[in-house]
Amino acid sequence: MKQTLQLKLSQHLALTPQLQQSIRLLQLSTLELNQEIEQALQENPLLEREGEEFASYAAAPEPMAMPQAGNEAIAESPPETSKAEHAEIDENWGQDWGASSHASRDDDEDADAGEIQAAATSLRDHLLAQLAFTQLSSRERALVAFLVEALDDDGYLTQSLEELAGVLPEDADIDAEELLEELAIALRHLQNLDPPGVGARKPAECLELQLAALAAAEPAPTIDLARAIVHGHLEQLAARDFARIKKALGCDDDALRDAQTLIRSLNPRPGARYAPIDTRYIMPDVVVKKVRGNWVASLNSDAMPRLRINRLYAGILQANRGGASRNLAGQLQEAKWLIKNVQQRFDTIGRVSQAIVDRQRAFFDHGEVAMRPLTLREIADTVGLHESTISRVTTQKYLASPRGVYELKYFFGSHVATDTGGAASSTAIRALIKQLVASEDGHKPLSDAKIAEILGEQGIVVARRTVAKYRESLNIPPVNLRKNL
Repeated sequence: MKQTLQLKLSQHLALTPQLQQSIRLLQLSTLELNQEIEQALQENPLLEREGEEFASYAAAPEPMAMPQAGNEAIAESPPETSKAEHAEIDENWGQDWGASSHASRDDDEDADAGEIQAAATSLRDHLLAQLAFTQLSSRERALVAFLVEALDDDGYLTQSLEELAGVLPEDADIDAEELLEELAIALRHLQNLDPPGVGARKPAECLELQLAALAAAEPAPTIDLARAIVHGHLEQLAARDFARIKKALGCDDDALRDAQTLIRSLNPRPGARYAPIDTRYIMPDVVVKKVRGNWVASLNSDAMPRLRINRLYAGILQANRGGASRNLAGQLQEAKWLIKNVQQRFDTIGRVSQAIVDRQRAFFDHGEVAMRPLTLREIADTVGLHESTISRVTTQKYLASPRGVYELKYFFGSHVATDTGGAASSTAIRALIKQLVASEDGHKPLSDAKIAEILGEQGIVVARRTVAKYRESLNIPPVNLRKNL
């Protein structure tokens, strides 16, 4: 075979480093974006936040004046740099993007939240503090403290006493039966501590302990009936099988209603309130307000980092363009790319958010029932971007409005046809289902078929199974579990 050399022309899409960075920044959340920027600030000396003061170490005949807050005034120019060159630096590299930095304030808020959580009393500390004031012997206290260590976050003792006894070191003076008896006595001491129900081994025992603590404050017939239900008919009560409970216990509707109310007032997870709370804060990217009758989306200044080129290093680079500054020139280019891509990210978020608000005005005026169907393609065609870009923009980006804080993806949803030939948003249908269930008669709750029929009377064509799917997504129990006495 003869070898030949051919020239071929073709087109293909090449992702430049700048484009790759732009795509990556677009899909980051606000928290992830700040982490990315903090890393860039540490690695690139030519990048800085607006408002940060710095000391100049450039050699000069006389001491340079420190820059003022906001970095608007620059120290005396190095002898090699002219005023014209500084003007060029200010114009091309000293641009401010976004708003004032919020990193320090966020750190303070996170620190405060961490201190509050760390200062909260745990279940273990709460129980041991009570144990210190009891009149128990040292061995009894040690056994109760041992059981406290075995509790889970809800306050339950998930291991049997036999298993716990096997963990304890052997004592020649005490046999296995005596050790089990001591653990049983220690468990009773633990169950007498606050909160009521702690140390239970199953939910029924937890509720019985709490009923015993309320015996002096509630009528005896109600306490006795509640104990009987908890002891042998708890599953039937959860299934709202009231007829079987009344037949088994021989009680009427009024007595059963009082006992049910008492049981529902109990806490099946007594230790949960002492568990550490993982609080997550959301920084909205967009704020929606009504201005002169129109809903306007504006970027949240607190979520926008203000970045700029470090003028001191830029001036040094401008004055020394030799090979030694090649690495510094590369860092300058990276800083310029980052500033531009961050600005482009927020510009895109602002455009997309305003397009969403324009199409969901009825939602901001009237709530979820007025939500209209919306697709990514519709917004993409409006702002002139690809659907994948709209998907990146609306993921983990949040909008704050008088009605609450929502992820931008919340405003997109499927649609259901109406009798008039239009379409209703699935979000609006869920809101209608929620309203219908909230206003139903507890003695005759609405079935899924009845809800579908009511929606059909309002012009919304929806099947019973669709109603069931939406109801389950709202965590609304089925009709048999919503029935009241």
